[in-house]
Amino acid sequence: MTKMKFCPQCGKPLELKFRDDRDRLQCTDQSTECGYVYWNNPTPVVAAIVEHEGDIILARNAAWPEGWFALITGFLEAGETPEEGILREVKEELNLDGEIVEFVGLYEFHRMNQLIIAYHVRATGEIKLSEELIDYQRKKDYEIRPWATGTGKAVQEWQAKRGIFNEVIRF
Repeated sequence: MTKMKFCPQCGKPLELKFRDDRDRLQCTDQSTECGYVYWNNPTPVVAAIVEHEGDIILARNAAWPEGWFALITGFLEAGETPEEGILREVKEELNLDGEIVEFVGLYEFHRMNQLIIAYHVRATGEIKLSEELIDYQRKKDYEIRPWATGTGKAVQEWQAKRGIFNEVIRF
């Protein structure tokens, strides 16, 4: 649950109340003027299994611990489709031009309150990392060991469609 204490609409305090089968933060203003409810809906995130020159590209975010590599991801922006969003992220983060090969699936990531929309993207060009990324790895599809949460579920299902069944990494 968020740490908001005051209503973003009227400034009155928020309180936790049971509504629609859940505890939700709601404005204490009981008038019909406000009625704000913090729904805490998941944030849409796009993810790409990026295929480049026959390899899959895994990247390391600057904020991550040493040795952590994952898919290219980013927040879906207002006014763009998931397809537009993932091609934008591949361009921004890797400087590659991409084409969507297939939709992989939708995956919940409860810890981050995100809904991941994953694609397999074939990309061309020369890799140049954005300032968000500090390293990348090239792997064959069968060399990737999927991780148990988030985008790792997309990798696991994508590999399974190809007859690859690798042990899942548990953190």
